[in-house]
Amino acid sequence: FEKSNIFHASRPILFGIMCVALLNKEKICMNVCILNYHPAGGYKKIFETVEELSEPVPATVTGRIPSFLKGSLLRLGPGLFEVGDEPFYHLFDGQALMHKFDFKNGQVTYFNKYVKTDAYVRAITEKRVVITEFGTFAYPDPCKNIFSRFFTYFKGVEVTDNCLVNVYPIGEDYYAVTETNYITKVNTDTLDTLKKVDLCNYVNINGVTAHPHIERDGTVFNIGNCMGKGASLAYNVVRIPPTQKDKSDPIEKSKVVVQFPSAERFKPSYVHSFGMSENYFVFVETPVKINLLKFLSAWSIRGSNYMDCFESNEVLGTLFHIARKDIGGGQGEYIDHKFRAAPINLFHHINTYEDNGFIVADVCTWKGFEFVYNYLWLANLRSNWEEVKKAAMMAPQPEVRRYVIPLDIHREEQGKNLICLPYTTATAVMRTDGTIWLEPEVLFSGPRQAFEFPQINYEKHGGKNYSYAYALGLNHFIPDRIIKLNVKTKETWVWQEPDSYPSEPLFVQTPDGVDEDDGVLLTVVVSPGAQKSGYMLILNAKDMSEIARAEVDCPIPVTFHGMYKK
Repeated sequence: FEKSNIFHASRPILFGIMCVALLNKEKICMNVCILNYHPAGGYKKIFETVEELSEPVPATVTGRIPSFLKGSLLRLGPGLFEVGDEPFYHLFDGQALMHKFDFKNGQVTYFNKYVKTDAYVRAITEKRVVITEFGTFAYPDPCKNIFSRFFTYFKGVEVTDNCLVNVYPIGEDYYAVTETNYITKVNTDTLDTLKKVDLCNYVNINGVTAHPHIERDGTVFNIGNCMGKGASLAYNVVRIPPTQKDKSDPIEKSKVVVQFPSAERFKPSYVHSFGMSENYFVFVETPVKINLLKFLSAWSIRGSNYMDCFESNEVLGTLFHIARKDIGGGQGEYIDHKFRAAPINLFHHINTYEDNGFIVADVCTWKGFEFVYNYLWLANLRSNWEEVKKAAMMAPQPEVRRYVIPLDIHREEQGKNLICLPYTTATAVMRTDGTIWLEPEVLFSGPRQAFEFPQINYEKHGGKNYSYAYALGLNHFIPDRIIKLNVKTKETWVWQEPDSYPSEPLFVQTPDGVDEDDGVLLTVVVSPGAQKSGYMLILNAKDMSEIARAEVDCPIPVTFHGMYKK
């Protein structure tokens, strides 16, 4: 049997499963329990527009809030799914809504507020989509005459600042972010929007990911594509220093520390995250490409959106790049070895660490070259359950994989597995052309069951050898469980309840904790059929049992990423 908190959390469901087991005289496997199905379609509620609150609302607490939780759980995601009569079409189009659960003296309050980006303010003012989003094109103002509308098409691309993906600290400030060159400074106490920042003013970058790595001193590393040498695309790793003694803005001291080459001159890969160990960066260049020429030309002429500019290179496969973080003076160094693997989609790195001359990279993958985002149109996600399942059957299949990259490479070792770590079946074999072919070890796999939005005990084990990862379980793309994975033994533990749709689980260490999993998980759950439809759930990270929940009487839409602010 899988270890699963369903036995602790849902006794009626357990009884039902036992009855089914008795009738069928079969063993019960939690991966095929009846909670895998959502015929009522309650998940549609997480893709509906909500109004922002005017003030924090008290939550009803069941259980006991751990005394060491005294900060705030911050979350970001879409909250406005249409403007006037114009809908947004893709999951990553809705306007950014920031959420906050505050912990104080064992009580919890909830607050939310829209981030007042240019995209949001102009949309609300003009009652239409004004800036093109990921999958929604902004048409010119219909009130303009034909000549002014024609010239509007030729102004070029107006990049969105809709920061709906994540929030993280830079120095003493906090920024809501997406994947463009714009980040938005926010006040995490009031959720007020403070300032729009264009990173292009400080470093050579076209945009950065929403998943930086932050070191213990506050140093921020991030990656994004850029214009490299010889007028070709490349990928820059950017370093933003920690809080400055003179209180100046750390962003002003940003610098590029290393550059990775692009396999195709005008078609960079889509980059959502990257790996970082204590001494190395790992960048995975997937076959999902951004057609830059289409982005720059076809966009303004025929009205494309971001999704129209993606294409897949069916023959390229996947490239793994590595670089040293610091060879002196804060400057990194690209290591020109050619590591290749079968084609995958990759959005989230779990953890990356070094072990006896090898880099171990654990990642959430989707098998194949077709872009997974093609299946995240809101029309698909709002479909009836049978249609949702049918679409997911055609999509790339998810798998948690471990790739191992050798650092000590000799050309005479052709045809030999270069990996000698005793605990992994991952291989790296040098081919006659000098490339090293990587085959992964599978850590987690289930049919149409994704282990995504992963988290670890980052404070103590980020970039180091570790045992546990936590994630949001996607069931045919619908979030319906929280999963704990032992990456060494492949054991899993699951929290799940009927008609309940959780979000990315954030790990918070117990102050006096000794073990890696001494702590709690915080996740925001939407339960449309309940009297109070949204709540913040606290799980024991060791056994996934429920510690407490804080319920609020207001709707909460889907959230992507966030942080716990102490």
